[in-house]
Amino acid sequence: MADAIDDKPQTKRIFVNHVDAYSGKNLSKFLSDCVVGSSLEEAEEGSEGEEDRGSDYIPPSKEGTYTIIGTLQNPANAKPDWVKEVVQYAAKEELADHLMECDIIIYDITEDPDQIDEATWACSALHAELEHFDNPKMFILLSSVMTWAKSKPLDPDDPEIPFTEDDYRRRKPHPNFKNHISAEKLVIKNGKTNKGKFVTYVVAAGLAFGMGESIFHFLFKAAWEGKSPALQVFGTGTNIVPTIHIKDLAGVLQNICDQRPKTRYIVAVDDSQNTLEEIVRAIASNLGNGKVKKLSKEDYDFLKHISTHLGDGKVKHVTKEEALLSKDLAQADFDQLLVNLRMEAMFVKESMRIMWIAETGMCENIDTVIREYKQSRGLLPMRGCIMGPPAVGKTTIAKKLCEHYKLHHIKVKDVIDEAVENLKRLSARADEGEEEEDDGKAQEAQELLDAIQESRENNNDRIEDQYIIRFYREKLRSMPCQNQGFILDGFPKTYEQAKELFAVDDEEEGEDEGGKVPSYHKGTMPEVVISLDAPDDFLKVRVMNLPEGQVAGTHNTEEGLTRRLTEFRNINREDETILNYFDELEIHPDHIDVSKDVSDDMRQTVDKIIKTMGEPRNYGPTPEELEEMERKATEERLKREAQEQEERERKEAEEAAERARRQEEWAERLEEVRRQEQEVLEAQSTPLRNYLMKHVMPTLTQGLIEACKVRPDDPVDFLAEYLFKSNPQVD
Repeated sequence: MADAIDDKPQTKRIFVNHVDAYSGKNLSKFLSDCVVGSSLEEAEEGSEGEEDRGSDYIPPSKEGTYTIIGTLQNPANAKPDWVKEVVQYAAKEELADHLMECDIIIYDITEDPDQIDEATWACSALHAELEHFDNPKMFILLSSVMTWAKSKPLDPDDPEIPFTEDDYRRRKPHPNFKNHISAEKLVIKNGKTNKGKFVTYVVAAGLAFGMGESIFHFLFKAAWEGKSPALQVFGTGTNIVPTIHIKDLAGVLQNICDQRPKTRYIVAVDDSQNTLEEIVRAIASNLGNGKVKKLSKEDYDFLKHISTHLGDGKVKHVTKEEALLSKDLAQADFDQLLVNLRMEAMFVKESMRIMWIAETGMCENIDTVIREYKQSRGLLPMRGCIMGPPAVGKTTIAKKLCEHYKLHHIKVKDVIDEAVENLKRLSARADEGEEEEDDGKAQEAQELLDAIQESRENNNDRIEDQYIIRFYREKLRSMPCQNQGFILDGFPKTYEQAKELFAVDDEEEGEDEGGKVPSYHKGTMPEVVISLDAPDDFLKVRVMNLPEGQVAGTHNTEEGLTRRLTEFRNINREDETILNYFDELEIHPDHIDVSKDVSDDMRQTVDKIIKTMGEPRNYGPTPEELEEMERKATEERLKREAQEQEERERKEAEEAAERARRQEEWAERLEEVRRQEQEVLEAQSTPLRNYLMKHVMPTLTQGLIEACKVRPDDPVDFLAEYLFKSNPQVD
């Protein structure tokens, strides 16, 4: 064995199509961490700890591992870290050159039917060049068990006998998977020409699950979101669905790459024989509310009809049942979920060494599968707690945070009302003749209702802490809160309430007794604690400025607020405050002074908390929400543009009016200047005019008269002579 190991090649190049898609991503990622020939060794010498790897796991650098190259389904996506090279090509001839450089070519046709033509072309192109191969090459076609969907039972009297690889010549495909079986036949045929240089394999894989999900994703998403009252089971739900964990499927491919087995057609399924209903119930019970809804007989008949004919293009029904054609589920997914096949992977069991992740199927390993689903898609709950005095804005801020992160807003009144309503509903079953088990629960519910009512009567209509904490524990441990997360609004209020609320049960695992940090329930403990601070005077002024409609019927009257502030300050002294509880757990609260928030809707405080909590950990906005957000953004943009246009027009009108006013003012001033100048001129000319009228004009006038009488030849000279003679100063 040592010599065989030493003779193994140090590395091999593997081509995988669509390394950014669900299947190609997980398969290539797995193979990139596999040492060439490692599956030939003892199991304990192979890859270890596969089940503990998260979706963001990046394998360490090893010698002799497979080198991955591949194509992208979306050219805009970045190259995955574990992929050595991404193949980009404009013509198929360019792709062929890259394939010729690889030792192993893996084509997955289970996710994208458009890859069938490319896979068959690639296999044929390699087959045509096999005489020019420098090294032997292997072609693996990853196909689907749907090419067996219409196969007749091996024994009509015993339909539970499973199909194996030995029966592959008897397989009959689903009408929508005829192209898949044609590709399978072509690949098997091309591998028979020269097995020494070009060997081909077909892997008929069950429906893949795990690592974030693909075909089962719509079920996981519906259960995680919890918006639907129950998960749907299409059809009767009794059909057997062949499945395999995506990493176990990668293990099968690894064994084929290492072993080059003689069996050319391999069935890859796990040992489970789960029905569709069992799968849906497992998901609903461990991720959702546990409720399952089956379709009616009418819906089931319709679904069978479209499953048979819609893929062939013969019949296309558009009726009220079209709602079944979910946007999250394609026609091919319907077909696969409705398959009814019993299959057994005999060759995989007997001849391959696989470190199974889920050999017994999805239902038996549902906890692991759900953990992978959440980690792969980043669906981790966010838990926060908003503390502070009355009227500081806890509810307003918690509401905005829940809207931003899509979390559950946990308020005392809502928790109590919901819990009491559930108890009343459960208690009412006793009068409806339910089963004995439900009757016992109904009796317990009624007893608890009676105890709560008695507590209210003895405590001025208030419920004791033990009941409130019980309701809170049930709420925080419910699937919706565990899936998405929550924001606690002002509760717990005291150290003892917090200690009891977040305490672990006897059967739950907590911190060791010798540990420095006290034990607590990790699934309900807030990750972020915010303490909103403000002076009492500021809070009183804020409440006084509230509209009367918001104050009526609440505790925010002047007297009520004063009482509540006094109670809050008394139970939150420096040495005994609830914040000390979180400090002891090393979850240090962030203090924010809301009196410095000058925004109208406390947006500044909310933004600070969002910065502390980080990015959302959910699916993000739905298409409908994106459309609504776009619509609102468009409305705001148009409104803003209209306001800007109105502001521009207003400014232009003001400027025009100012210009007109200034011009009018200038004209008035100019006219005033002219008037004043005229007055000055007139004032200055009066003495001159008087002087002329007294001393010049009489003599001049007389001279002119004389000139007119005499009419001399030179009147000017005559006038001058006359004036000289008539000068009173001349004798």
